Amino acid sequence: MYPETAPNAPAVRAPDVHHPTPIAPAVTPYAAPLVPVQQQGVPTVASVVLPDGRVVTGYAMSPVQPEPFAAKSAVSRAAVNVALGGVGFLGVSGGLLLLTTFITALTTLITQLITLAAVIFGGWIAVQIFSANGHKGGTTVNIRKAVIKRNRFYQ
Repeated sequence: MYPETAPNAPAVRAPDVHHPTPIAPAVTPYAAPLVPVQQQGVPTVASVVLPDGRVVTGYAMSPVQPEPFAAKSAVSRAAVNVALGGVGFLGVSGGLLLLTTFITALTTLITQLITLAAVIFGGWIAVQIFSANGHKGGTTVNIRKAVIKRNRFYQ
């Protein structure tokens, strides 16, 4: 890093010089050329005598007319945006209300169907148990007196 001839002196470095590259101005494709506007005729020369007696001569100039203000609308843009946001919120709220109503009705229908199925199945079971016809089929198991000793079944 340091040169061999000066062991204790810090190295002298050449300063970095940066030359900026000029940026060309952006050319707009429809820029109108700057042309001075010429008046149609030679303006009249006016002379004014001041109260102290001096005479001032110059061209008469028409006073500068201020540009007319753009007609403001009766309603501001912010008010229109707030109103449109309110209309959108009302539309979404109505849709959400319909959605919750639909979900509530569907839940009620499912509950009623489950209750109906339980009543019908319970009635079928009750008819099977309390019917006077008795057993018409199936397996009959006769249980006899049995003695069980040391995990063995004896008859």
